Amino acid sequence: MKATDLGCRKGAITRFFVALFCLILVVLLQAGLAATPASLRLNAQLLGGTSSASHASRASRFIVRDIAGLSGINLTCSLLGCQVLQSVGDPDGQLFVVQSSGLIDSALFLTQLLSAGGVISAEPDQSGHTPPAATNVWPWYAYDRTLVSYFGAAVWEGYLIQTPNQIVRTAEAQSAFAVSGSGTTVALIDTGVDPNNTILAPNLVYGYDFTRNTDGGSEMADLTQSTVGVVDGSPAPLNSSSAGVIDQSTVGVVDQSTVGVVDQSRYSAFGHGTMTAGIVHLVAPNASLMPLKAFSASGVGYESDVLRAVYYAVNHHAKIISMSFEFASPSVELANAITYATTKNVICVGSAGNSASMTVVFPSGLPNVIDTASTSNTNTPSSFSNYGTPPVWISAPGEAVLTTYPNQTYALGWGTSFSTPFVSGTVALMASLNAANIDLLNQSTAAQSLSHAQPIPQIGYGFGVLDTYQAVQAWQNFLSLNVTVSCSNLSCQTTIQ
Repeated sequence: MKATDLGCRKGAITRFFVALFCLILVVLLQAGLAATPASLRLNAQLLGGTSSASHASRASRFIVRDIAGLSGINLTCSLLGCQVLQSVGDPDGQLFVVQSSGLIDSALFLTQLLSAGGVISAEPDQSGHTPPAATNVWPWYAYDRTLVSYFGAAVWEGYLIQTPNQIVRTAEAQSAFAVSGSGTTVALIDTGVDPNNTILAPNLVYGYDFTRNTDGGSEMADLTQSTVGVVDGSPAPLNSSSAGVIDQSTVGVVDQSTVGVVDQSRYSAFGHGTMTAGIVHLVAPNASLMPLKAFSASGVGYESDVLRAVYYAVNHHAKIISMSFEFASPSVELANAITYATTKNVICVGSAGNSASMTVVFPSGLPNVIDTASTSNTNTPSSFSNYGTPPVWISAPGEAVLTTYPNQTYALGWGTSFSTPFVSGTVALMASLNAANIDLLNQSTAAQSLSHAQPIPQIGYGFGVLDTYQAVQAWQNFLSLNVTVSCSNLSCQTTIQ
């Protein structure tokens, strides 16, 4: 009996250590495979009978904040078998983009991240999309191609006298207050800008391409020799599990006689950044334009690249950040980045989205972003525009907007993407009104000035349709009431009340 008991105990102990050994081996194999070069890892997975394609499809990106910085996140990934892709560039040096190995479920991996020592937050590098809207009949001004001079550049007359520009009263504001955006930088987080566009080039400042981690911010790098020139504007399908999509509803290229047309979904948002830049330039022709490329020519981009772009814009002295894109879900780190910008007196403007519903999207849905909806050329709500107040603060023309396009041509745009830069350009005019007191212009004071708009009867479109003249006038009135200058002998003193 005693021998039998001893044998049972020995068998139980042996099974325990075998199970423990197997558990340790599984953990080591997961970590080891994640740290192995891709080619070796693929071979190991194939030999083990595991589908490499399924692992690759399950590999997910996360935005992780580690209080210990780079050394801390490197240690975490060495334990969890993940890969640190890059730093996001936050002022604390704590925010990183991490990619899982794909060997375990993303939800389980997120739980492991949040349980790791030093990690104080983690979230998916999220995805989002916007449905398209139909293109309407091209307006009369699209055919007015008479060349006229506009602040040193030859432009189509239709670009200047188009109905959307007349609605917001750009020319009246420029003339009455002698403003043109001088001394102000507008950062455009978008698909990049054509650096060779003769209208925009004199105003471009150095930007960055976050999709390739290269200097410049050009969107022309998305094209190859087999894809010349122009995209037909068909909406981009969401083709990434971790991406956001720009708020381009529809685009029509005006002059295709000298350029090729590419009918491929991966180029369906090509030109979007050049278009939004052209609208800012229309309103504030002397403002500097900072192209920050966070989206590919398909209109798809990672939230982490948007975060990097926001921090870059602030650190490189942009006064306005124009954001014609959306994410469907709220994000702690996106809110943190926008808050960082607003604490530095940077004004953030975002598009409300094109799903024709009372839907809140981000970053425009954040309380410190000026959320912009779209209206028609008759000051009625656009059929595709999101609405709801809050978060919508203001509306602006977003239908048949004629603007610049790559390869020295023009395009018509429909969507809240093209309403947003009208507001961004207006803020640039406000900023150039009195450079000495530019620090008084912040998210709150800019929003209050913009609220002096053209009212419309429909509910959910903020304070109505943008009136650039009234907004600049309201800002001028604010300065006259809150800033006094007293002079004695040869010196003057400015007092802010």
